[in-house]
Formats: sequence, C-alpha cells, structure tokens
Amino acid sequence: PLMILAAAAGRELPLYGDGRNVRDWLYVEDNCRAIRAVLDGGRPGRVYNIGGDCGLANLDVVRAICRIVDRLRPHSTHVPRSSLIRFVADRPGHDRRYAVDAGRIRGELGWRPHEDFDSGLEKTVRWYLANTAWVEDAISRSGQSRLGLGD
Repeated sequence: PLMILAAAAGRELPLYGDGRNVRDWLYVEDNCRAIRAVLDGGRPGRVYNIGGDCGLANLDVVRAICRIVDRLRPHSTHVPRSSLIRFVADRPGHDRRYAVDAGRIRGELGWRPHEDFDSGLEKTVRWYLANTAWVEDAISRSGQSRLGLGD
C-alpha cells in the first residue's frame, strides 16, 4: 500500500537493495478464499501453505504499480513514476527469496487463485487510490505520521 500511495503522491519509492528480492504474490481475496477452503475441507492439524505460484522480484512489482498509477492518474509531473524508484540499503539478513509450496492445498482441496498477478494488482491499486481517507485513518490510528496522500 505504501508504494501505491507514494507513487500516486509523486514521492520517492524506496526499494531495498537491488530490488531483486523475490516474493510470492497473491491477491488478498484469493488468500481469503484459500483460508475458507482450509476451514471447510482441510484435515484438522494439517498444514496448508497458501501461495500464488507467482514469484516476482520486488522491482518488477514496483514497476507494475508505477505503470498502473501512471495509467490511472496520467496528469502528473511525476510520469513515469518509475523514475521515483530509489534503491536504499538492504536490511541485514533480508531473505533473497521467499518460496511457498502450495501443492497440498491445491491437490487436496482443489484451491486455485481466481486472479492472476496483473488483475489482482490492478484491483489492489484501484482500491487504495479510491480509499485514501480509509488509509489515512488507519495510519493515524496506528500512531504513524500521515502520508500526505491527497488527490
């Protein structure tokens, strides 16, 4: 969310290290559906990993966010927003890759993501851009400083 909102506001987009750390990406509603599938059909005591089979580098994800924000908010002095990406020192001990084997939930419960990466990210970016007041309220409740989101 912070990358989406910072891109929309034209602020720098800090990215750890070289941005090549890989994470498995999954749309939030697919994650919820997976939890429901485990609750409804999973065997008690059994572990079911939830994953999207979508390993992408953080840099690729941030670039995709920038492209979507550029398209949705084209009238900005910060287009292309990918020019706002700044590489910052990596965290000590930062894992290079997180990998999830979701074979059990797929095989035993027949669960599969409904959204691919692009459609899920598009929905996510649109939601955050449409709900900046909610985000600001959540941040203020957490005691963090405001983001200065505005439109």
